[in-house]
Amino acid sequence: MSVLKEEAVEWIKDYFLHNGDENTKAVIGISGGKDSSTVAALCCAALGKERVVGVLMPNGVQKDIDDSKKLCSILGIKNYTVNIADAYKGISDSVKTSLGVNETTEQFNTNTPARLRMTTLYSVAATIGNCRISCNGNLSERLAGFFTLWGDGAGDFAPLAYLFVREVVELGRQLGLPEELVVKAPSDGMCGMTDEDKLGFTYAQLENVARGNLDSVDAQTAEKIKSRFDALAFKRRLLNIPCFVPSDKDPNDWR
Repeated sequence: MSVLKEEAVEWIKDYFLHNGDENTKAVIGISGGKDSSTVAALCCAALGKERVVGVLMPNGVQKDIDDSKKLCSILGIKNYTVNIADAYKGISDSVKTSLGVNETTEQFNTNTPARLRMTTLYSVAATIGNCRISCNGNLSERLAGFFTLWGDGAGDFAPLAYLFVREVVELGRQLGLPEELVVKAPSDGMCGMTDEDKLGFTYAQLENVARGNLDSVDAQTAEKIKSRFDALAFKRRLLNIPCFVPSDKDPNDWR
């Protein structure tokens, strides 16, 4: 077992030991991407598959939902599908009626599904009982502010919060996940663009800037990344979730 994998598994075991009992389950939103796949596999390694529950949450039709189902099948975890389409339509219609507008904003359209999904996870957990909810976000997304407050930025424990995307890929491979899941380009599943397309830089460039390795990043891109770090630092400060921090990292470097 690699050091990173061993440390992450032990951290999850310790978290559940001190924040639950031998029956407490991990509830994980399964998108079919590298982050949720890696978190689910880590929790299976730490707790056993019987204590891991996957929740698939399409908003209407999700083109890549088979990836989510594949992950659940590979891990052998119990899973549920809760379609948030009706809830999303209901709140959208109510907001438009109450505010007297014809359309909701791009910010509403992006963030509301994420917040509804987190509400769904807590609803499933409350129904099952004795559960803790994972926050699946990684360090690259946190530094870029590329998460929704009280949506995918929420949860009870965060196994990947101090791992860059590259490290999540490495960990997913160490956990034996299929290559197509661990290298899958992250996207919100709505606009057809990847996260990197929308950010205007790659996660590899972001990691280099965050680590101070500026020689491989052109000055304009580096400045764009650093400006984003500074502008969205307020979002990071609002996150106060128990996080796994690898032994080779100082959390103060990434606040």
